[in-house]
Amino acid sequence: MSFVPLQGPAVLHPADPPRESEIEFSGPQRTIRLPMRGAIPVLTRALRAGDAHASVALLGAATMLAMKLVAAGRLQRSPAGHAWQVGPLLPEDDARVRALAEARAYADLAADDAEETIRALLDAVADTMTRQVSTDGHVPRSMVEARSPAVDPRSPVVEPAETTRPWQRHQVESPDLPAEVVLSLRIEAPDEQLAGGRVIVVPQVHEVDLSTHVVDVEQLWWDDAAGPEVHGGHGFSREARVNAGLALRRAAQAWPVLDRLLRRPVPDRLLLDGDEVADLLEHGLPALAGVGVDVFWPRGLRHELTPLGRVEVKSRTGARGEPLMTGVFGPDSLFEFDWRLALGGDPLTDDEMAALATANGPVIRLRDNWMVIDPATARRAREAVGRRGRRELKPVEALTAMLTGTLATHVPHSDEPTVEVHPGATLEKVRDRIVDAAQVSPLDPPAGLAATLRDYQRHGLTWLAELTGAGLGACLADDMGLGKTVTLIALHLHRRERGLATGPTLVVCPASLLGNWEAEVRRFAPGVPTRRFHASRRDLTGDLGFVFTTYGTMRADHETLAGVAWDLVVADEAQHVKNATSSTARNLRLIPSRCRVALTGTPVENNLTELWAILDWATPGLLGSRNAFRRRWAAPIESGVEPAVARQFAQLVEPFLLRRRKTDPGIAPELPPKTETDQVVALTREQVVLYESLVRESMRRIETADEDGRRGLVLALLTGLKQICNHPAHYLRQASGRIKGRSEKIDVLDELLGTILAEGGSALVFTQYVAMGRLLERHLDEVGIPSLFLHGGTPVPAREQMVATFQAGREAGHGGGAGAGAPPVFLLSLKAGGTGLNLTRADHVIHVDRWWNPAVEDQATDRAYRIGQTRPVQVHRLVTEGTIEQKIGELLARKRSLADAVLGSGETALTELSNDELRELVTLSVGRYAPPRLRRRTPHG
Repeated sequence: MSFVPLQGPAVLHPADPPRESEIEFSGPQRTIRLPMRGAIPVLTRALRAGDAHASVALLGAATMLAMKLVAAGRLQRSPAGHAWQVGPLLPEDDARVRALAEARAYADLAADDAEETIRALLDAVADTMTRQVSTDGHVPRSMVEARSPAVDPRSPVVEPAETTRPWQRHQVESPDLPAEVVLSLRIEAPDEQLAGGRVIVVPQVHEVDLSTHVVDVEQLWWDDAAGPEVHGGHGFSREARVNAGLALRRAAQAWPVLDRLLRRPVPDRLLLDGDEVADLLEHGLPALAGVGVDVFWPRGLRHELTPLGRVEVKSRTGARGEPLMTGVFGPDSLFEFDWRLALGGDPLTDDEMAALATANGPVIRLRDNWMVIDPATARRAREAVGRRGRRELKPVEALTAMLTGTLATHVPHSDEPTVEVHPGATLEKVRDRIVDAAQVSPLDPPAGLAATLRDYQRHGLTWLAELTGAGLGACLADDMGLGKTVTLIALHLHRRERGLATGPTLVVCPASLLGNWEAEVRRFAPGVPTRRFHASRRDLTGDLGFVFTTYGTMRADHETLAGVAWDLVVADEAQHVKNATSSTARNLRLIPSRCRVALTGTPVENNLTELWAILDWATPGLLGSRNAFRRRWAAPIESGVEPAVARQFAQLVEPFLLRRRKTDPGIAPELPPKTETDQVVALTREQVVLYESLVRESMRRIETADEDGRRGLVLALLTGLKQICNHPAHYLRQASGRIKGRSEKIDVLDELLGTILAEGGSALVFTQYVAMGRLLERHLDEVGIPSLFLHGGTPVPAREQMVATFQAGREAGHGGGAGAGAPPVFLLSLKAGGTGLNLTRADHVIHVDRWWNPAVEDQATDRAYRIGQTRPVQVHRLVTEGTIEQKIGELLARKRSLADAVLGSGETALTELSNDELRELVTLSVGRYAPPRLRRRTPHG
């Protein structure tokens, strides 16, 4: 066939039987058609040569696959019945077809079209090979193995003589097609056979269109004339023997034990010993199901034994199921896990488990009945009796089992890494209490509370009481200003009135909130002792009720704090421990207590691992290890492409994370409206020159930097651009000199403050940079506007005095304008003044520059927009047009929309932009722009 132009395309032309399919080869000078039987060697030789046209290579590879399927006996009749085709195909066969299509698709042929061509050629090759009968009437072994059912539908049934059996040499004399039949196996189990661990397999068939007409295969060898009478007037034709034989051979290929049936003169029945029964249960059933052969067992013989695990509280004396107790998940609690098999939901007894574990075969007598148990179930029973039955659990393991309904088996290389678990009576009550804690009837406020709790605050108290009462931690993540402080004070009093508390409460908070906490406790819980553990005052002797300390003091003196038997440890503004590897977070974990409570308005600022850190501190081990949490939850959720995972995660943490917002129905209906406005300003000529120069020089260095150096350069570029957008003096570090006229942000700020003060209002002005805050402070002093400035370096007493002074203007009337003696403008650095403070005097909030995280901006705004605010709040964001500030706006908006469930990456994600994406982000532009997507940078990006 050397004349065939294999460099040209080849096309399959399937033909309707009885004609044979053809393949057309097109070359530069002529086109040739070959019948399928002549094309097969051409295609296989061309595939081995490796230089053929892509279409020839596709058909050649498909031909090789077809020959393998035919040799394996994957043959069946076509729907019309007058041809052979490949089938039935197993899942792995279909996978091979799809993989071949994807690998051999080419420019002019898509993968789907390639798969259609391959399947058509498989059938063509199968039909061609089964028609090639030799002159002596036998199928050539070089084309089809002796075991394959190579039968021409229009020819006598033939097969190599050495494998032909009397019952398979029946000649089909009728021109009609043989009747289609479906094979199944029936298990018979007389007591005398069961006693020896044996069963009997009986093959049976039924017609495709009449499944209720079932006969044993041996009845197909009865006399044809007696058939219809014997079978009620509806007998099987002799042609059905052919199909029954072929079906049996396919079944024997799937489960070789059935080969013994094929060697019998009449394939009537097969006796299985104990080992063969076990092999049928473990390997035969799935293999036979794969080729469409069902196995029917006698009623009551085969039972499904299901794993059943139960977790229950265990006392120190070893008793189980003791009454519901407080602190059930405390560090000293004990739990017992009991694993066993159950029959119909009824657990097996210890004796029954032992009998199952020691059984020599799959046939055993259990509860006065013979049962056939698969080997895998017997192995699990032996493991349970030997190693995995009853064992003690840690509290966090019991908690996980209670909430998820599963528990790790801790069996190396086990096919079942987890087992289904049911909580015992005690834990079932605890689970219901925890899951429904936020919906149960709210508790009455404690008698010692000098405040009226709102309904949502009473629900918060109830939720905290249920979790801490069970010895669990909690994270109260209400919006800023919804009263988390008073709710926690109520919890402190509730635990003492109910006799649940055995020690004081430690509150760890930022330094700026020490005075606020102390004042709130004195106001709402008069008579409760309070003490600061801070600076030089670090005495923990005497009567302790509330003790307040800062994160810095706790970090330095955690050993002293760890010496007190605390009832509650409270982490206020818990985002301070979002980095679990920091010394602050590590040392906080070393302070023991009966329960832990995290308070935060932003449980997630940048990524989900921060939430893991907070919840893992509150209830250690709840969400697994940090790395496992990243793989299972954080990575798919932060990618933004798996919203279903985010919903599942929200359901998982819901019992331990209570989140309410001011905008939720019924939460804070008394809050006035809030309006947010972006004030877009232009750059001055000086700012444009600085901006473009920095971009040009930085991008030149970034494009030639290594991986580690590149990240630092990108962050420096972003910081410099934001400083230029604020004011040239900010970027140039000019502590003196002219301020007005160099930045439109200053001009707009002057206009806003002029209007606010003229209307008798007051404002909070936030910037993320202390240097910019000092520049604003100097400018306001120059234009005659009194102001206060709070930043991270402000001493604690001075902070408290500033807050008190600013808030005092509220009572001065008209918002406390300049004439009232209290400065109407409060300058704050975003990190130092953005949390914990109550500054409801202000009715305007101005963000001079944009923070990369919208949750932090919202938290700062909530200093004014919180419970106690009576006037509408105006939020102003100053944004420079065409700069990184404006371009980042859409990214921040998208991030804010994700924050309800999960937040994406923080500022460091911008360092992963490719060079082109980074250049697009930072280049000064006018008109419309398209913000880049945050995605991982390629090694060559």
